[in-house]
Amino acid sequence: MGSAFGYRGLAGALAVAAEASVVVPEYRLAPEHPFPAALEDALRAYLWMLDSGIPPEQITMAGDSAGSGLVLSLMFTLRQEKLPLPGGAALLCPGIDLSFDDLDDIPSIGTSEPQPALSLEQLKSFAASYLDGHPVDDPVVSPLHADLAGLPPLLIQGGTGDVIVIDAHRLADRAREHGVDARLELYPVATHDFHIFWSFLPEAAEALQQAGRFAQEIRAAGSATPAARQAT
Repeated sequence: MGSAFGYRGLAGALAVAAEASVVVPEYRLAPEHPFPAALEDALRAYLWMLDSGIPPEQITMAGDSAGSGLVLSLMFTLRQEKLPLPGGAALLCPGIDLSFDDLDDIPSIGTSEPQPALSLEQLKSFAASYLDGHPVDDPVVSPLHADLAGLPPLLIQGGTGDVIVIDAHRLADRAREHGVDARLELYPVATHDFHIFWSFLPEAAEALQQAGRFAQEIRAAGSATPAARQAT
């Protein structure tokens, strides 16, 4: 769900924090366009950036919720195709386990606070629509089954009261086990994907500032490489 148009606010806030331009691809959505349509569109957008002369080392990919899974799928695909990886990735409240096996004992996603809640049945139906029969344990769509070695630095953020924060913990642990520089930042909020409330939620504003600083670090490190200096 959602659109590039609807993400203008969040993307703009991230652009300001990162002091950089942000590209938001309008990728196709399931169920009309199941996997790998979104991945193909994201790949085209990334390759367009490279063709435009932007050094990959200076690019930070970012995704929220299931968008974090798309970011990881894109990096796995780039690695398989022996294409240059970005300098880093910011994963905001990642929702990356499409099996939802660890949530089977929880009747609904949410807390006692007034907020929208999704049942596990709904979440699993979304995943089924996206996969359209594709194996859920394929490492390209299931980062927790993938070899993460060789990925660039990751910034992983989550809310302590978010039931799906378990994905953030598991991803950070697995990335570190595979030698990846993974930073896990947790904020005292109960809402999943709390970053979209950046305009009035202090924790969300701070999280975006941290993501922006991370992107600045990636860009600075990328500009120091010989390839980036030559491109510049």
